[in-house]
Amino acid sequence: MVSSGAITPKAFGQFQYPTSPLVTEKRTRAAVDKLVSHQFDRHGNKIWTQARQLLEHEHARLRIGQVSVPYGICVEPSNVKAGGHSCPFRFRCVGCDHFRTDPSYLPELRTYLDTLLRDRERLAAASDLDAWARTEATPSDEEIKRIRTLIRRVETDLDGLTEDEREQIKDATRTLRKSRTVSLGMPGIRPPEPDLRLERDA
Repeated sequence: MVSSGAITPKAFGQFQYPTSPLVTEKRTRAAVDKLVSHQFDRHGNKIWTQARQLLEHEHARLRIGQVSVPYGICVEPSNVKAGGHSCPFRFRCVGCDHFRTDPSYLPELRTYLDTLLRDRERLAAASDLDAWARTEATPSDEEIKRIRTLIRRVETDLDGLTEDEREQIKDATRTLRKSRTVSLGMPGIRPPEPDLRLERDA
């Protein structure tokens, strides 16, 4: 049995981020350039410690070498090749070294954390499940801790920016989110509200 924290292959099959015709390639590239220096791995460590512009071949490499997942991106080769439909690790994204996330996924991270906490409470109160079934279906403390860490690291990173820098990140985030579908196609996760932490400074 896959725990409630796991993302099923079927859910990933429904989950796509098609490019919106309203978002130009130039704007998308500029947004990626702005957010790439604020990208984190599964431990909450920054991937790139220095801001730098992506070269043309790097943009192409990123498009080919990664695939969208519900609250970030995946760079695992076999999953990328299969368009996100063939994760060899049962879609345990936040436990995988191939996972990346950035501020544009902050609403999804928060929604996923809320879902994990809600599912944990619901399953703890369930009386019609065998102990082994409850154990496997209950989100792990480690996954909840990992999501909290990612959220905290992204928020702390944003807090350290100047007002102008936060405005630029907010604009880049809006651009990238416009290029994604609103519905994630994931069972049990409501579409997140578009209010980012950055909005407080608006």
